[in-house]
Amino acid sequence: MKDGPPVDQPVPEPELSPYQQAMRQRLLAAPVVQAPEPWRRVAYTPVGGLLGIGFASHPGTGQDLVMVVSHDGHGLFDAVTGEKIARDRDADAEDDSRDADPAQWCPGLGPVAGSRVRVAGLFGGGLHTADEDGWTLEVVAPAWPNERVLLSRGGGLPHSGPHGEGWWHIFHSHYSELRAAGFSPSGQTLAVATSSDLSLWTRAADHRLSSGH
Repeated sequence: MKDGPPVDQPVPEPELSPYQQAMRQRLLAAPVVQAPEPWRRVAYTPVGGLLGIGFASHPGTGQDLVMVVSHDGHGLFDAVTGEKIARDRDADAEDDSRDADPAQWCPGLGPVAGSRVRVAGLFGGGLHTADEDGWTLEVVAPAWPNERVLLSRGGGLPHSGPHGEGWWHIFHSHYSELRAAGFSPSGQTLAVATSSDLSLWTRAADHRLSSGH
């Protein structure tokens, strides 16, 4: 077996092919746009020192909830309204595993107290990148380290088709580090978390609007 190059010797990067160059330019040129229907953005919430996020299901309604873990504690958000419904600045040390394995789970709050919520973010883990209806989420970095979040449907990834028809650039993390991006297990919520904020989109109906409240 041949030895590799010395550790102090730089390895030249291969040149991009014409196809790769064109793809990179396409991604760089795509502006941030609103997510297409039926998606609607319901929250952009500053969260200093955000470490990770996870999804839970309300035991009474089945509605998506989003758990946020930060240096300041835990917060639980309603994924349809974007409202914060519970907060714990000092999680119970006997039930807090963030120091032991923060990529795995954190204790639930409010309506999901007593349960465990899986977390994805700085320490690992991952969220769903596709749902059963053909929506797909992809994170790309044509100008690394700034990452972009792309939403597509029906195979409309940016390898073909014009921007805004089969794929949409919905988030550009040029100001903070991207922590996690993905769908809830139900496929009704899309979340993007950076080290400084949480953004949520939903395609579920807000029952307050339908009831006139």
